[in-house]
Amino acid sequence: MKQTLTFKVNPQKPEMEIIQIAANIIKNGGLVAFPTETVYGLGANALNPKAVKALFRAKKRPLDNPPIVHVENIQEVYRLAKEVPPKAEILIEKFWPGPLTLIFKRSEIVPDITVSGLDTIAIRMPRHNVALALIKESGCPLAAPSANLAGRPSPTTAQHVLEDLNGRIDAVLDAGPTNIGVESTVLDLTVDPPQILRPGGVPYEVLKSILERVELHPVAVADMKVHVDRARSPGMKHRHYAPKARMIVVEGDLEAVVKKVAELTDYYRRRKAKVGVLATDETVASYEADVVKSLGSRSRLEDAAKNLFRLLREFDAEGVDVIIAEGVPSKGLGLAVMNRLRKASGYRIVKASD
Repeated sequence: MKQTLTFKVNPQKPEMEIIQIAANIIKNGGLVAFPTETVYGLGANALNPKAVKALFRAKKRPLDNPPIVHVENIQEVYRLAKEVPPKAEILIEKFWPGPLTLIFKRSEIVPDITVSGLDTIAIRMPRHNVALALIKESGCPLAAPSANLAGRPSPTTAQHVLEDLNGRIDAVLDAGPTNIGVESTVLDLTVDPPQILRPGGVPYEVLKSILERVELHPVAVADMKVHVDRARSPGMKHRHYAPKARMIVVEGDLEAVVKKVAELTDYYRRRKAKVGVLATDETVASYEADVVKSLGSRSRLEDAAKNLFRLLREFDAEGVDVIIAEGVPSKGLGLAVMNRLRKASGYRIVKASD
């Protein structure tokens, strides 16, 4: 088992000597976890097939689940993509650096393993000084899925990374908690109209206001498992974001949801299960479970996004058997939160009605 080095780094002004150590690891085919504005990513040289293979192995990630390639300057996109349509240039201008991943047709320089054998590539430019400094100093684009074991809740702190990957990767750059807390929105520009494959940090409504025509892929809004032959984006095909506990999501009108969550809590506790409830500020006092946590206010869905993965890991740490989670409104960042909750539950969804 290798020793995983941990470096504290200033999120605003990264110490260059630390960035250089991490970049040298990347240049030598190693793996470095680093913060972005969304979640912590695990970086490998995207143009080095051996390094990318090691990345899949460290995460125990299925080889048919393509990682997102991170860049620090726009010129790289023209190198990695076969063509960059005008729509992409508008979106890059407006949202990069930021939590928007764009899918293009790939160029010949991209190794097959980096795109899981697809003819497309997913690219983004993260909005985090540490991430941008690391990519620049490494001198190559970084293939960087979330820095966790495949299927687990995504990491929003360096500690989460170490819980899953300590001894499996070379280094972690610890710049404190991430800001957004759910992954980037993935937008496929190889289809017309463009299609959101994964909702995330840039809401659907915002993209629609710019592109006018934009569709949500059925997987992005599914409340049951949708069969996907070939995933063009992370988060489409395999189980993701899942805590160790069995998880149930209760959706519907708030009053009916609170009633149903209380009923389910009672049902499982009578069967001697340790029950956790994932509530919101407005409802947290309504429940008598073993562990009750709040995502934040229902009127501030950005807080729910920021807190979600941390709370799922906390439930695991407290050893609950079942997590019963309230659904939140599917608008703005709420759509990304609901996508993660549903997937984390393996689509165990209860529709509450009066």
